[in-house]
Amino acid sequence: MILALAGALRRYPAGVRWGLLAAGLLAAFGLPWVLYPPVAADILCWGLFAVAFDLLLGHAGLLSFGHAAFWGTSAYATGLIAIHSGLPFYVAVLGGAAAAALLAAPIGYLAVRRSGIYFAMVTLAFAQMVYFIANQWGDVTGGENGLQGIPRELPGVDLSDSFVFYYAMLPVVLLGLVTAWRIVRSPFGRVVAGVRENPDRVRALGYPVDRYKLVVFVASAFLSGLAGGLYAVNHGFASLQEVYWTTSGKVVVMTVLGGIGTLWGSLIGAAAVVRLEDWLSTAGFEETGLVTGSVFVVTVLVFRRGVWGTLAHLLRYRAAPGTAEPEPHLEHDHDDTAQRVPS
Repeated sequence: MILALAGALRRYPAGVRWGLLAAGLLAAFGLPWVLYPPVAADILCWGLFAVAFDLLLGHAGLLSFGHAAFWGTSAYATGLIAIHSGLPFYVAVLGGAAAAALLAAPIGYLAVRRSGIYFAMVTLAFAQMVYFIANQWGDVTGGENGLQGIPRELPGVDLSDSFVFYYAMLPVVLLGLVTAWRIVRSPFGRVVAGVRENPDRVRALGYPVDRYKLVVFVASAFLSGLAGGLYAVNHGFASLQEVYWTTSGKVVVMTVLGGIGTLWGSLIGAAAVVRLEDWLSTAGFEETGLVTGSVFVVTVLVFRRGVWGTLAHLLRYRAAPGTAEPEPHLEHDHDDTAQRVPS
């Protein structure tokens, strides 16, 4: 996250950059002091999930309606590893993320051969298959009762305190965020951006377009798995809700709220949705979906680029007054050179 903010703010004075970096650090480390620690941990998990999804949607141009399959598969795999092996939760979460990536390979191999709504429908179909398996394979997943009693193990550290667990999981989330940033900023990420803008031209330059789509699809699934595994350990259980289609829809809402293609705007969208849902549930309001859906509609109408995308656009416009305002599209946190395919 820190490296990403540095890259995004490199055009501004050093004082501004360091000030915002310090604010980001304070927000990350101070979150459990101002919110209930499990809720703060949920914000981190959903934030990483939304960033992983934006890596696919905003930077590869692939809209998936089935990312809950990877979030949920990792949640179950992490729980099974933690319950039956007694290994540290770091190992269990990595194992769950690896299981999500392994599942994503064949799904992505078939899905990337399609585009647009056809790609979305293929991913949704596979996600529903995963949901059916999780529901029917009760001896392993617990079926409708879910997988309960997932332990938090870390030698020498008492993780029963949710406050302590937040800081134990924070490095994993930061590592996942930095990984997403490095993918976007790498030559590989530039080719992926070129595939999003003009796949035919990239193919004409000699790049295997489907292979690049598959790799970024698997990478997104792996990071989604990291988030899903941490979420399962944080709550101590994994349920069918983790692989249900509404989970895929929820991460889409978070990404659009923050700003498609901004990567870091997804964190803002996740924090807003999780905090709003927590506030409504504690207030006794049951129709949380009605409120979050209304907020989503208003945000899309008022902030066409999302919250972070609109803010980034205003900052760039103020830094270079007099420039014509471009039509709203995908906003990116990296410079224009990142859009050029390396020769």
